[in-house]
Amino acid sequence: MSNRLAKESSPYLRQHGENPVDWYPWCQEAFQRAKREDKPVFLSIGYSTCHWCHVMAHESFEDEQVAEILNRSFIPVKVDREERPDVDAVYMQVCTAMTGSGGWPLTVIMTPEQKPFFAATYLPKNNVGRQAGLLPLLYAVASRWKNGRDELVRTGNDITAYLNRQRLGKASFPGEEDVKRAAKQLADSYDGEYGGFGSAPKFPSAHNLIFLLRYAALSGEKSARLQVENTLRQMYKGGIYDHFGGGFARYSTDREWLAPHFEKTLYDNALLALAYTEAWQDGHMALYRTVAESTLDYCLRELRHEKGGFFSGQDADSEGGEGAYYLFTPQQVKSVLGEDAGRHFCECYDITEEGNFQGKSIPNLLLNTRWNLLPEGYGEFREKLRDYRRERMALGLDDKVLTGWNGLMLMALSRAAWAFGEEKYLRAAKALAVFMEEELGRGAQLKAVYCRGEARLPAQLDDYAFYALGLLELYRADFDPAHIVLAKELAEQILDRFADEKGGGFFRTAQDAEALIVRPKEIFDGAMPSGNSAAAVLLSALWRLTAEVKWREAREKQLSFICANLNRYPAGCAFALCALMDEVYPTRELVCAAPGEDVPEMLKTVTGKYAPELSVLLKTPGNAAELAQAAPFTADYAPKDGKAAFYLCANGVCQLPLTDI
Repeated sequence: MSNRLAKESSPYLRQHGENPVDWYPWCQEAFQRAKREDKPVFLSIGYSTCHWCHVMAHESFEDEQVAEILNRSFIPVKVDREERPDVDAVYMQVCTAMTGSGGWPLTVIMTPEQKPFFAATYLPKNNVGRQAGLLPLLYAVASRWKNGRDELVRTGNDITAYLNRQRLGKASFPGEEDVKRAAKQLADSYDGEYGGFGSAPKFPSAHNLIFLLRYAALSGEKSARLQVENTLRQMYKGGIYDHFGGGFARYSTDREWLAPHFEKTLYDNALLALAYTEAWQDGHMALYRTVAESTLDYCLRELRHEKGGFFSGQDADSEGGEGAYYLFTPQQVKSVLGEDAGRHFCECYDITEEGNFQGKSIPNLLLNTRWNLLPEGYGEFREKLRDYRRERMALGLDDKVLTGWNGLMLMALSRAAWAFGEEKYLRAAKALAVFMEEELGRGAQLKAVYCRGEARLPAQLDDYAFYALGLLELYRADFDPAHIVLAKELAEQILDRFADEKGGGFFRTAQDAEALIVRPKEIFDGAMPSGNSAAAVLLSALWRLTAEVKWREAREKQLSFICANLNRYPAGCAFALCALMDEVYPTRELVCAAPGEDVPEMLKTVTGKYAPELSVLLKTPGNAAELAQAAPFTADYAPKDGKAAFYLCANGVCQLPLTDI
């Protein structure tokens, strides 16, 4: 018998629509019933491609015994963390405060007033060694709620009060020292052998790589570049990269990047495509372009909505269990490629009889000592094996389209379009921009989620910031000033509706959003940059493109807030420090006033160089009026002697217009 979740649009919630648990989605009806029946609320947060979420669902939420106690003594609420990142942010903060760590599935028990008194991540059904089981926990809480709940209520009040304490950082003047400390902290945790930062489990954290790339280019610190290059190479060689279909899994369970958790998410692949593209721009190493393009092609092939948006990800689990879709035996390879070709292919990609994961093999190049990291002659074989695995089983698809994640994809496609000169990426980026404006809205009406033909839920800080950053990248690809105009509108919404006037920075949710027990405000980056980091980069980019003082003032205020809250770990805000580098290292601003509508060849030459310090505007007779709306200072710029004129400013000093290289 179906429960309420069966009719929800979220794929994750629908996965639990046939559970015997009487689930509610996050809604006021659930909490009103909890108050009316005087029951605590059991909150479970996860996402559709999460392996351990599946484990807990099969083990507990499909179990009649667990369902009986949940339905009798609690009001069960299920949340998709990708659909409601604000709810997830609040209760993940609770879990971290109470246990010292967090993750998904997230399990929280709270009062009907949403005040939490218990938090944990995955729980087995019954006690396992020292790990508490869900079933005995539920019986214990139900008993305590009836007979002596005062301690539970007091814990909920204390945790809520703790979350709402204003912890204001000391005023700080942003400077190069913050950038250097962040680079040093990343260097201190850098794995010199296998790349990446820290030990297992190891996450790609592409925004850290982007920061180090730009830092190396602007500061001349070559060691930062070497850290990025080794990490990019090692991730590509490992099993975290899909050698047959392109794209990356979320993270590696080991130090070597061999064995991932196999789910693929849009945001990881967008950020990694951006990082590989940017690395290619600085040096034109073929490997980086190959990986960037294969990652984008994977997204276009597997994750693209028919209207141009992109779905959220693919599942870790398939018919044969976790990762079964990606695992091979030598016999399977030879059955597709033939005996001789199959044997050579298996030698190249470490596919062996003993296997490297649960008796089978994750294809990888970690043991391939050939100088050429791009094995030649195997492209057709990889495609055949990709088609073979698709025919033998299917992967679960999370078909939500999330605004923030699509903003990241817009950044990646647009950067690849102008870096590689690839028309297919430009077409895809333009189609995505049209989809976002037409289906997700704009201004205060912007929505966070599109699923099953419906846009829903108010957009949050990262939705606005990543969408706007994607538009600015698209401007660099096609020089349409309308993208800057819309990015400015989105940034205005951030300033007007998300700003924390008292504490600085920006809240995750708008001032008119649903009130939770605390209004979340993340500063530090996680699996992807925080909304505050993205806002800092956005405000800096708008100041450099438009020369409007309000964007400079907003940037300075945001950077002061970020740097005041860095504490002892500036590397935790690495993406925001990309904006700080605009402040502490020399920048250049270029306006090209062209006599016709075509992009001058000399401008293509200039933009073909890797120069993170350079911002570019193109003025033509056809776009002059709209460009003046986007960047008013360009109104008086004109070609010279019938030729394209280049107006270059550096560090606040402008040169006379140039017409030759």
